[in-house]
Amino acid sequence: MACDFIYAADTARLGQPEINLGIIPAFGGTQRLSRLVGKGVAKEMVLTGRLLEAAEAKTLGWWPSLPGRHLHGGMSQSGPVPGRQGPGVFGCRQGCHRPGFDLDLKNACLVEVDAFALCFASPDAHEGARAFLEKRQPRFL
Repeated sequence: MACDFIYAADTARLGQPEINLGIIPAFGGTQRLSRLVGKGVAKEMVLTGRLLEAAEAKTLGWWPSLPGRHLHGGMSQSGPVPGRQGPGVFGCRQGCHRPGFDLDLKNACLVEVDAFALCFASPDAHEGARAFLEKRQPRFL
């Protein structure tokens, strides 16, 4: 749940079974699950240890419905987004995750403005603009 992209096979079963061991999901497990599938479903899952079948998890928004994306396609996405790195990726993650996602819209937009300013001043931004104008792929550092 802490990944940038989530892919799963049709046969996958997902959940937080820690209650069966007498513990709770740690490292943000309860918090991420609640935000991902809603508080009601999350509470049922963490209190009972119930695992979701892939189809149910997908309908709850565990991962997007992307035509043509399969487990093997997801494997090629492991690691940084291919061809993209640096301040731009960091800024996107800041906006989509902490602290941006946890804030009200006004303050989240302020986080985004700060991230944009850092990105805009970076060598990557200059290379990206130059590559766009020259109609070529950027060569980020």
